Amino acid sequence: MFALQKSKTRTSSRNQIAINGVRDGILMLPNNEYRAILQVSSLNFELRSEEEQDAIMDTYESFLNSVGSSLQILIRTREIDMDKYLEDLRVRLEDEPEQIYRDQLQNYDEFIRTLIQSNKILTRHFYIVVPYHASNKADFELVQEQLTLKLDIVAKGMMRIGMHTKELSSLETLDLFYSFYSPTQAKVQPLTEHALQLIHTALVEKGESNE
Repeated sequence: MFALQKSKTRTSSRNQIAINGVRDGILMLPNNEYRAILQVSSLNFELRSEEEQDAIMDTYESFLNSVGSSLQILIRTREIDMDKYLEDLRVRLEDEPEQIYRDQLQNYDEFIRTLIQSNKILTRHFYIVVPYHASNKADFELVQEQLTLKLDIVAKGMMRIGMHTKELSSLETLDLFYSFYSPTQAKVQPLTEHALQLIHTALVEKGESNE
């Protein structure tokens, strides 16, 4: 199984990212391995009744037994950079003509600033990595068809337990890799759409040359 595991050294981390190319959201890996990634919504399990929890567990177990191949579950926690949010709030405050709303915005601004002084504001995203192995070098259209079938099975399985899914595009997949392997840099210097497009184009061309 392809694992997104951070290494302790930069060199070995780079060696782990063995991507031959990316095309239509599908990662093309060595040895005829392919991966597609679904982003999955969260489910507040603790707020469900005991009967509902049992039903969710039974449905989830049934889903795992029906998949027919291994899946990887990836949980990505990212620290939110609040500087831009506070700047937008400041602009709204300056542009607000009504004093009553200005007071509310000012109080909210002070609350947020106090909050982030002692707490990190985190966001958590959940992903399922869906694999496909071709026995030999296969046409990309066939790979795409097989992965689409697998993605559909996973999406329907998640829907049965009340979770929604979204397939990552090529750019979203690259951004996920960037945030995973360079979390500090991703916070202060997020990849721009232009940079992602350049990386995407290079990997697409690399993938097409490997077909």
